[in-house]
Amino acid sequence: MAEAQILLSHSRESGIVAVASGEQYRWAHTALAASGFQRDDDGVWHLPADATQTTVVNLLKRAKRHRTSVNMSSRRFIGDAARDLARLLPGQWHASVEVYAHPAWQEDLVPWIWDSGELGRAVRSERIPCAALLTDAVQGTTLLFVERPGRALEYLVGAFSPEGLARGSGDPHAPRSIVLPPVPGPAAQALTERYLPAYEQAVHARRTAAIATVLGDIRSEYDTLEAMSLSGRHSDATPLSAAALGAATESFLDHAWQRFLTVVDHAPTLLDRCRPASSPWPGDAAALARLTDAVIDAKALVDEIGHGGSVPEHERRARVRPAIETWLTDGETFLRQALISAPHRRPALPVTAPAHPLTAARPPHRRP
Repeated sequence: MAEAQILLSHSRESGIVAVASGEQYRWAHTALAASGFQRDDDGVWHLPADATQTTVVNLLKRAKRHRTSVNMSSRRFIGDAARDLARLLPGQWHASVEVYAHPAWQEDLVPWIWDSGELGRAVRSERIPCAALLTDAVQGTTLLFVERPGRALEYLVGAFSPEGLARGSGDPHAPRSIVLPPVPGPAAQALTERYLPAYEQAVHARRTAAIATVLGDIRSEYDTLEAMSLSGRHSDATPLSAAALGAATESFLDHAWQRFLTVVDHAPTLLDRCRPASSPWPGDAAALARLTDAVIDAKALVDEIGHGGSVPEHERRARVRPAIETWLTDGETFLRQALISAPHRRPALPVTAPAHPLTAARPPHRRP
């Protein structure tokens, strides 16, 4: 394969568009610019409105001079396909194009793709110079939409790691990407009825697992601190002074608070889904109310600190401790309720959605 490539495709809105790629993609950029193409903010090159067929002929000549191969795609421009799909999805979806001109830019995606299916494998092993992002402005979901390698018409769609959680690569909770047909209506129906419910269930499971891990870590340190306090000795059996116990308590609260922020971030959504009255444990309602109040108090502290408020360390620790201890006391109640609380379903699409009328946190890719 040439070290620089240009892929031409047809856009309903822009006519002929071009995507440059390869380790020497700048050679392709030079040929495109010299031929009259103009690059937009997404990194896609467009013919100007007054261009003629001569412009493409000139591109072929200049590309050869700059050791760049030129090919015409049999597919329509992926930006058009993504926008047609976004218009049919329930909610407020936005489509944008990303160009991974250099292979290393595509490699940057790998840690952030949250997928246990074909999309994850494709991003790791197949060259994908151009893709689209589908972003739900309300719920914050971001999906990667790509042409399915080796198939003339189909697409793959999967997710990036949810905001506020660790990178997605290798996560056992990751959903499986699905194959979408080229027709917008059936594609939107498959995405809405099959993929998004599975994605939201996976996010729910991952948030629950993250909180369980945090509570387990805090519990282990808390039990160690309690054992030291009751015995009056360090873990190595040496005598424990009051000053040393106080320092150990402060250290515990400081470290626990940093981890407890995961609970503050993710528990509210999960608590809102819990329905103890319809669960096998209706008596859990009181504990869930205490947990909700504790999170509200902790969130108020986070907001106060985030808005530049000066909270002395001793006051912060005094406010943090009750919230953490409440979650250590009732955390198991929360976990059992969260595990049986399914996410709210998105509204379904009509069976015959029309083809017309036809935004990780992941670091942005580079566009030199």
